[in-house]
Amino acid sequence: MQTHLIDLIRDCTGLLAGGVIGFAFGTLQQAALRRNERREKNGDLKNGWTLMPAAGARVAYLLIALAGVQLISPRLFVDGTQWWVSAGVVVGYGGMLFQGLRRKLAQPPAG
Repeated sequence: MQTHLIDLIRDCTGLLAGGVIGFAFGTLQQAALRRNERREKNGDLKNGWTLMPAAGARVAYLLIALAGVQLISPRLFVDGTQWWVSAGVVVGYGGMLFQGLRRKLAQPPAG
């Protein structure tokens, strides 16, 4: 019984840690999207390729965060718990994407 409780706590902690990372990454992506849409609207965006270095940096931050969690708490990456961390990232980032989709669908069509 004790082992199952520890496994449950580890799985929930992994899901929570992944969710926080996914949510933070989604928040960064949404902020960048709003900033780039504003730049495009103002005519400051000359070429779409100028956005690529910033996108790469955000993905690098995501990888650094995942590596940091793995280094800080290696127990979250044993006995299948890493899949719970991954699921948390998917749920956190997917939630942000869904929230953005709902917001975009709620806006009246431009025209």
